[in-house]
Amino acid sequence: VDGDVYFRVKNFEEYGKLSGRTLEDMLAGARVEVDERKEEPADFALWKAAKPGEPAWDSPWGKGRPGWHIECSVMSTKYLGDTIDIHGGGNDLIFPHHENEIAQAEALTGKPFVKYWMHNGFITVNNEKMSKSLGNFFILRDILEKFPADVVRYYLIATHYRSPLDFDDTKLEEARKALGRLKTTIVLAEEVIANKNISADTSLLDAKLVDVIEGYRQQFIEAMDDDFNTAKAIGHLFEISHAINTYIADCDRNHEKAVATVKHSLKIFKELGDILGIFITEKVTLDKIDEVLDVYLNLRQNLRQQKDFAKADAIRDFLNQQNIIIEDTPQGSRIKLEGEPDIETLITWLIDLRNTFKAAKDFNNADYIRDSLKEKGIILEDTKEGVRWKFAQT
Repeated sequence: VDGDVYFRVKNFEEYGKLSGRTLEDMLAGARVEVDERKEEPADFALWKAAKPGEPAWDSPWGKGRPGWHIECSVMSTKYLGDTIDIHGGGNDLIFPHHENEIAQAEALTGKPFVKYWMHNGFITVNNEKMSKSLGNFFILRDILEKFPADVVRYYLIATHYRSPLDFDDTKLEEARKALGRLKTTIVLAEEVIANKNISADTSLLDAKLVDVIEGYRQQFIEAMDDDFNTAKAIGHLFEISHAINTYIADCDRNHEKAVATVKHSLKIFKELGDILGIFITEKVTLDKIDEVLDVYLNLRQNLRQQKDFAKADAIRDFLNQQNIIIEDTPQGSRIKLEGEPDIETLITWLIDLRNTFKAAKDFNNADYIRDSLKEKGIILEDTKEGVRWKFAQT
């Protein structure tokens, strides 16, 4: 028609099979180009005649360009073959775009175009669709300045991908706390198995807990196999977390069977979490190490002012052992690194020093260590098993 080429929808009997709706239902309220020259409203352009100022290519129908829908089908079949496994997109693309992709590709090849369609729900803000036109959109880079990547990832997959997701900071904070509970299980389990020789003999394992966790593991897999139901899978991960936490609370940490069982359970727990990608280990930057070293410098200066030169010198000597040199100058003390320090070692030594202060009832210096680390984004938690630490973001 005047250099345009349209697909005659009525000649493709399976048109509408993706949405499972009649053509009349799909047309109601859909974004379909109105053109009186078309035989039917649902007919769509395969080729558009050239217009002034637009890119154009030669064709049997004259100069023009591909229609929107045909571009996707051509790229897919050229580079991926006539049939692909998975095709994704937003819910709003089911009709007309994906219905049209199916029609034109299968009419040409006579083969199924896609095996599995995955259509995601929209991200909303205050129950309105996120869009540039409304000005209510967020850039991921800005979100990651406030929340770590694993928290954002957890938040997104805690809802089924086909469902809408309302976005706000309050919900991200809730996601941070929920993910923190899962990570606490890892911390508790690692405390049980730390520095212990653990037998690989599976006959030592507590069969009751092993059976419980294996049941949840199978349910986790079934959820993931059921249309990638990450929300349900996370629920089973929490059930495993609860089972491990309860076992740890009641077990004898010095008993070989208990330690082996915890190690086995933790391995499964982390494997399932890694499938979802939510147990991301934060990469420690030199900036974070510098912040911890600031605590050392300030604490050493305080101790010198208190005339506790023994502990001030102990800080200097410990840092020397870590290839960290303190240089005292008229302008103050400064750090020179002769290697890359291990932040775990640095924080553990501060924890031990804090314990020394507490034993001596020097609560001012003990609290100074805790509060200074907190200001640097490192949280110390006093538990009956001892002091543990974590980054504030997680």
